[in-house]
Amino acid sequence: MLEIKNLHVKLEEEDKQILKGVDLTVEPGKVHAIMGPNGSGKSTLSYVLSGKDGYEVTDGEASLLGEDILDMEPEERAAAGLFLAFQYPVEIPGVGNMTFLRTAVNSQRKSRGEEEMSAADFLKEVRAKAKTLKIDADMLKRPVNVGFSGGEKKRNEILQMAMLEPKMCILDETDSGLDVDAMKLVSDGVNALRDEGRSFLVITHYQRLLDHIKPDVVHIMANGRIIKTGGPELALEVEQNGYADLLEENA
Repeated sequence: MLEIKNLHVKLEEEDKQILKGVDLTVEPGKVHAIMGPNGSGKSTLSYVLSGKDGYEVTDGEASLLGEDILDMEPEERAAAGLFLAFQYPVEIPGVGNMTFLRTAVNSQRKSRGEEEMSAADFLKEVRAKAKTLKIDADMLKRPVNVGFSGGEKKRNEILQMAMLEPKMCILDETDSGLDVDAMKLVSDGVNALRDEGRSFLVITHYQRLLDHIKPDVVHIMANGRIIKTGGPELALEVEQNGYADLLEENA
């Protein structure tokens, strides 16, 4: 699904290398988690994959379903099936949530040569999916994320993901700022989307999210590289012992 080889990335504004040779393969239908100390490059990886400005790829490659994505525009990556749920979802005053969702869904369908969704079909689907995420009708009528709590913003991101049905979902610290109930709701929404044709890359600091979204593979990232890969037990080991031993081992 996603293949990253020897990816090196630096900031455009300053000569600071952040990713220093990331190798990662995510298979279809699998959930991979990335954990690591602050400043290890986790969020940068998600930004570079989604096409955020301000970063320069100096070496390596990244492909989605065998197609090189690094030269694509962000909207082309999205239409190809890539989705990023932000750590801090932005507010978009003046743009209604329903308008935003329908425009996004139909622009992606159009770019793939599919028929656009009618207003009636869209309404039926968005209401059904919002219900499972416990998003009330009032939230759908409001401008995107404006006045939403942290939990509501994250649930709204998962609703976007449910409507867009991407192939490769990247969740960048989706659990940050969430209480236990909100985290369970968000996790349930993610788990409902798990299937053989969809993969997830979950970036998190904490094991607690991985109690709800059970990963198949866990990677530890430090100093711009993946230093260790294992099963779900690796996340528990980090939770108990921290990163110090792993960093020492890697040094």
